[in-house]
Amino acid sequence: MTNKINCWEFKKCGREKGGINVQEFGICPASIQEKTNGVNCGKNGGRCCWALAGTMCGNIVQGSFASKLANCMNCEFYKAVQKEECGNVKTTSEILDMI
Repeated sequence: MTNKINCWEFKKCGREKGGINVQEFGICPASIQEKTNGVNCGKNGGRCCWALAGTMCGNIVQGSFASKLANCMNCEFYKAVQKEECGNVKTTSEILDMI
């Protein structure tokens, strides 16, 4: 498995374990979701954050998957993962089945 950049590295949100914004916003679920480790060649949920509740966008902690998906589909990181994985990206349904 080749590790690629994860969402917290791309977005520089500081919510990964030991990150600068953990005290204020908490640890991001994407950075600790071990069930999705390796999905789209990322660490934990770092390359499938759009399917995980409680991730951050625009300095706002997002809610449920259903309430945030439209925003995520317009996200530059989401688009980058789609492009980098060349059509081999795990579908949101597959990711949700894992968690």
